[in-house]
Amino acid sequence: MRIAILTEVFLPKIDGVVTRTIRHLEQLAELGHEVLIFATGDAPDEYAGFDVVHVPSLSFRPVYPEIQFGLITPVIPRRLAQFQPDVVHAINPIWTAGWSSLIVSFQGLPLVGSFHTDVPEYTLKLGIPWAKPAAEWGLRTFHGKAQYNLVTSGPMMERAASYGIPNVELWPKAVDTVSFAPGKRTVDMRARLTGGHPDAPLVIFVGRVSAEKSVERCLPIMEELRARVPGTRFAVIGDGPQFREISKAFDRDWITLTGYLSGEELHAAYASGDALLFPSTTETLGFAALEAFASGVPVVAAKAGGLPFVVDDGTTGFLVEPSLPDSAWAEKLEQLLIDAPLHTQMAQAARAEAEHWNWRTSTEAVVEVYKKAITARRALHR
Repeated sequence: MRIAILTEVFLPKIDGVVTRTIRHLEQLAELGHEVLIFATGDAPDEYAGFDVVHVPSLSFRPVYPEIQFGLITPVIPRRLAQFQPDVVHAINPIWTAGWSSLIVSFQGLPLVGSFHTDVPEYTLKLGIPWAKPAAEWGLRTFHGKAQYNLVTSGPMMERAASYGIPNVELWPKAVDTVSFAPGKRTVDMRARLTGGHPDAPLVIFVGRVSAEKSVERCLPIMEELRARVPGTRFAVIGDGPQFREISKAFDRDWITLTGYLSGEELHAAYASGDALLFPSTTETLGFAALEAFASGVPVVAAKAGGLPFVVDDGTTGFLVEPSLPDSAWAEKLEQLLIDAPLHTQMAQAARAEAEHWNWRTSTEAVVEVYKKAITARRALHR
């Protein structure tokens, strides 16, 4: 099958959308498909053996400098016409992949969209509520051009429907259980994350340091937890537009901010934590929770968005209503830190849950949706 991938975000940026995209591309390569990738920003020239078409783009400053939005040029329609794909997959169509969906429709190509980021909700978190109506219009319009639309979790099926996104299918969750594993835990990484106190209890946050991740909520929760479990340490693993602001606000001798980690450092960082604190309410899935599970680390997360689709409350971690006070979050973390049998039980359950989900099965499910989109598009021309 010849597949064109139009994505709003790509390497070198790292987030849940990029992780899912590159793992999907790797599996498509192994399955023998031909792919042409269209990406914004400073993307590599190729990935997984597939060429990358660079879409001229600008940074979304000052709101979110990491985001690149593509400029409308002839490059996408020209290269699509040359490649002649069997199907086009628009990932997170809200701007670049959004207006490109109109080109795809004009060229009469089958289109699959995938909804990864709750952009209307993000506009509120980022302090630009005036952009919410436009974001909702974009989701409804661009996803409306697709024969099928993928979502990343069960709860997001309802959210997608509320935005007027039609013909929704589930893109199964998956995680790399070889790279992320309990055996990646190291004394050196634990010493680094605890500021030289490797024997102290350690809570971690992993992800973008940005407003939509609610990182600022972690500080009062951790202060409440330390009143209950003295000596507990906290590490923020990641980078993002709020990093400088959070670094100042979190200036405590018991907090470590590592900045961006990748590869073996990231794998070791996950596995070296005792619990993952994940207060974000805007997740459409929550890759950090899945990667923590694979690392044998229980999760305390917001009961919101796609996280209830990942975290089995009381089995692989705890879910907390976001509106509850900090003490409610601290209580759940305290249970994990002081009850060794409970922690062991949850860590084992988390790892077992992660082992159910692999990238090959996930990609095969998406390829079946591609086939359905091709059939549906052909039916329109009969």
